[in-house]
Amino acid sequence: MNEDKNALAIALFTEVMAADQLVRARLSRVLPKGMEISHFSVLNHLAWIADERTPAQLAETLHVTRGAMTNTLGKLEWAGYVHIRPDWDDARRKLVAISPAGRQARDYAVGTVTPVITQMVDKMGAEQVRGAIPILREMRMLLGDES
Repeated sequence: MNEDKNALAIALFTEVMAADQLVRARLSRVLPKGMEISHFSVLNHLAWIADERTPAQLAETLHVTRGAMTNTLGKLEWAGYVHIRPDWDDARRKLVAISPAGRQARDYAVGTVTPVITQMVDKMGAEQVRGAIPILREMRMLLGDES
């Protein structure tokens, strides 16, 4: 019985990891030139929440190291996609906001990735995708609890 459970767990994670690699590869090909998935993730999050965040908050939310987030934010700031300013209440911290150019780049990127995702949903069927979302969400939450 334990071997069956182990085999099931391995099969599940093999499929999730393979799907992740394929989605990342497909999206990387259609994102605007120079935009990486990490850039899109930050811009998309900032556009979604419509508020400032610290680099540490962004790193935690996107499950990356602070160093990786600092690197990503530096590239986004250089491109003019985010504004980084000191936190006036705590000078040790910085706050990050999406710029108008960043919102435009994010919206354009959404437009380029949406057909790829929509095509997959069309092939799988909306009901099957709807059924998968709660399972994937629960996996994400359980894995996030382990952090």
